[in-house]
Amino acid sequence: MEKVSTTKIAFASFIGTAIEFYDFYIYAMASALVIGQVFFPDSDPAVQTLNAFLTFGLAFIARPFGAILFGHFGDKVGRKATLAASLLVMGISTLLIGLLPGYATLGFWAPLLLCLLRFGQGIGLGGEWGGAALLATEHAPKGKRGWFGMFPQLGPSVGFLFATLSFLGLSLWLTDAQFKSWGWRVPFILSALLVGVGLYVRFKLAETPAFAKALAEQSTHSMPIKPLLKTHLKPIVLGALAMVVCYNLFYTATVFCLSYGTTKLGIARPDFLLMLCVAVLMMASATPLSAWLSDKFGRRPVLLIGSLLAILAGFAMNTLLGDASIINITLLLSLLLFLMGATFAPMGAFLPEQFPVAVRYTGAGLAYQLGGILGASFAPSISQWLTIQGGLPWVGLYVSAMATISFVAVWLMRETAHS
Repeated sequence: MEKVSTTKIAFASFIGTAIEFYDFYIYAMASALVIGQVFFPDSDPAVQTLNAFLTFGLAFIARPFGAILFGHFGDKVGRKATLAASLLVMGISTLLIGLLPGYATLGFWAPLLLCLLRFGQGIGLGGEWGGAALLATEHAPKGKRGWFGMFPQLGPSVGFLFATLSFLGLSLWLTDAQFKSWGWRVPFILSALLVGVGLYVRFKLAETPAFAKALAEQSTHSMPIKPLLKTHLKPIVLGALAMVVCYNLFYTATVFCLSYGTTKLGIARPDFLLMLCVAVLMMASATPLSAWLSDKFGRRPVLLIGSLLAILAGFAMNTLLGDASIINITLLLSLLLFLMGATFAPMGAFLPEQFPVAVRYTGAGLAYQLGGILGASFAPSISQWLTIQGGLPWVGLYVSAMATISFVAVWLMRETAHS
């Protein structure tokens, strides 16, 4: 394959996930900063935050349905068109959230419509990752699937960085009243422009060689979910459990810690967002390193070491976050996100490699999104509740427990780097 072709494939798999995760992350940040005040104003501040986190978790419930829906067409019709459709669903939902009036205007309908649009975000994102990972790995040269599978995994780092910078800029340029009134909506509305770019790139792609061969040989299934659940249930379950550590590390650092730092510790919003910008660079640096190591030494050793270090990192939560030290908190955020990148990058190749071509889109996507329900959907709200019950040490134990689950799951999965 020509170099320009592989470059285009890498960029296309990266840009789509970057845009979709930007859309997803701006809601995560808004839920920590303002969603509760705009859509649940009659509650006390703690309940506002909890309600906002619950709407945040709703999209993770939707994501497996998106994986099944888009996986069906991705395994039956093709990767290219399905990826464009998932991006469009995500983009429309995000734009409408930015335009949705708050409780003061619509009353009860405001949080209800917010939940529906948040569900739409989850459906769209549910179909994105599996297709982007296949786009990269099914075009990858032999021995480099881990490296090419890294590009969709790098997208979330860039998407999160853009999301953080957008909220940081708004926090610096607007007053709190302006931010609450209309400023938080700007990143949602601007996402429409990014989606347009992503669609343009996606429509320029060719079908992956592996799926084109499956179509030519007529080896696809009319209902991919049936043979998938019948013969590949074990890799779905273990793959979902293996993903738990990635999700939990990320959303603990970026949603719970953001909320805790700006409310409980009284750290200014721009200061905390700047700390997150520093930390996400650590995640971005870990991603290519971990992917390269997974091609060289195998997926399992890299993932096992990353999960083990994440278990230990949970015990640092109380020490580093509890004293409101800017240096210590930045160190904690950097540690959590570095380990997230280290455990996340090999998954771009590891999960698709667990499934045959004819059910790969659905299988890899479903495992990935089920892991989101277990590791991320209610991680901020669970951490918030644990803080109320027993303080930060309990949150740290929760992080360690999630990492332990992933360690055991990866241990039970088969190595696929050289298959």
